Amino acid sequence: MAKITNEIAYKATMERIEELLPLVDDNTPMDDKNLIELELLSNLVADYDDEHYPIKAPTLLEIIKLRMYEMGLNQNNLSELLQVSPSRISEYLTGKSEPTLKVAREISRKLNIDADIVLGVKWWIFLVKYGISFQTKEFH
Repeated sequence: MAKITNEIAYKATMERIEELLPLVDDNTPMDDKNLIELELLSNLVADYDDEHYPIKAPTLLEIIKLRMYEMGLNQNNLSELLQVSPSRISEYLTGKSEPTLKVAREISRKLNIDADIVLGVKWWIFLVKYGISFQTKEFH
């Protein structure tokens, strides 16, 4: 199958996709030429994106910050929730120290983050749970 090899081809393909999008919808037959072209071009763009714009797996700190944002928590609120001093929370969020097992357990429970993610066992669970695509060399 063809492959997008440069940014000019990528942009041209994106423009064509934009032209095709209004021509198809959920009721478009699977054998419609516009739908087929859209699917083929979309796959080419996805492959190019994976290769040239990979998304790194989030760190535990990034996951915690996201959950804080989603829950409307600041560092003081998180400190109270986890029963840890504000300075210790600051150290966790700046990467100066890592949570103890007890605090990691509380992070998992109180922030509803899978324990395997908190312990660094399965970071990809977070990506799947939140619908984030990812690309690492380990998976190729």
